[in-house]
Amino acid sequence: MTNSVPSPQDCDPYADRRRYPRVPVALPAFLQANGERYAVQILDLSPGGAKLDCPESLSVGTTVILDCGTLCRSAVVRWQSAEVMGLCFDSELDMREALALIQRSTAMAARMKTRE
Repeated sequence: MTNSVPSPQDCDPYADRRRYPRVPVALPAFLQANGERYAVQILDLSPGGAKLDCPESLSVGTTVILDCGTLCRSAVVRWQSAEVMGLCFDSELDMREALALIQRSTAMAARMKTRE
């Protein structure tokens, strides 16, 4: 017999159902979409996707390419609110790729602090 008691996530429409945890980063990047290229900032990252600060409004479902130097990954826009958007990568980052980007963000932040 199956358990008919709903889980806490079933009851909470705002529960975090992400497959992977997000890691805050601050990385400049470029987003290519519809034949245009836009300067963006990666705000958080996971193997499955990223959150960006992007001044351009793109429709949900738009296919894009996120280019961050060592990372060049195709993705789809999943949501956008004001100047922030969420991407879902077509192929997941492996741990080495994700770790390299996180370390790069940490190094950039440390460098900026020493300049202050």
